[in-house]
Amino acid sequence: MNRMPGRDDYTAYLIGIDDTDNASSRGTGFLSRKLAQALFSSGLAMVDSITRHQLFVHPGIRYTSQNSSACMKVYHTEFQSLIAFCEDFILKNSAAGSDAGLCIAPQEHENPLLITWGNDAKNTILGLEEARLIADKSGLYLKGLTGNFEGMIGALAAVGLRMGGNDGRFIWRKRNKELRDFRPGIVSVKQVCEDLELDAIINLEGDKPGPDDRILMNDWVRPVLQNNKALLIVEKQENHNQYEWKLTPKEIIRSIS
Repeated sequence: MNRMPGRDDYTAYLIGIDDTDNASSRGTGFLSRKLAQALFSSGLAMVDSITRHQLFVHPGIRYTSQNSSACMKVYHTEFQSLIAFCEDFILKNSAAGSDAGLCIAPQEHENPLLITWGNDAKNTILGLEEARLIADKSGLYLKGLTGNFEGMIGALAAVGLRMGGNDGRFIWRKRNKELRDFRPGIVSVKQVCEDLELDAIINLEGDKPGPDDRILMNDWVRPVLQNNKALLIVEKQENHNQYEWKLTPKEIIRSIS
């Protein structure tokens, strides 16, 4: 692997992808994790995290299974080489019949046009021409790579939602860690925060466990993105002698992310 400069030498970029799958293939989240692994292994970029974003489900929108898109945050030094790597990877790995779209934008400042687009994509039917206009006005990279290119809509939305900092759940955290690799068990709050580099652990009422409290972890660990922070949502357990907290059920996490 090539030696990487320090993070201060890098620019933070958001990479949005969507519609890379078909009815029988693995989904866009799976491909985003594979892209993260490829970027990491190549030495081209440092991968910070990946978030999954739920978009509008409507009969007027073509989608494969759940209409979700993914956004990756990476640290990299040179925009064009990042574009070339991601384009090549998605062209080679997207499923047959997919309509893959790719969006890449620097995260150096919030862009109201992108954030509004992302929020609208959660409850409105949007179009390709609108997406192209937003990309042109914002000066970012947006391209359809396979099929009819409709994945551009969700790819742009993923970047906007990640930039807004209040939508989605993490499927990859720092230290080259896929969250699906997290093993169930009883773990201290301090250890979970270190392992996942979380900003906080909190319940839905706003209460925070102490650093020595214990959490019962299951095999579905998905911190949510709120106020640009990675938050793990837990539930208080009363009078349990082995642990004080447990992860909030996935059905609730899905409903709030």
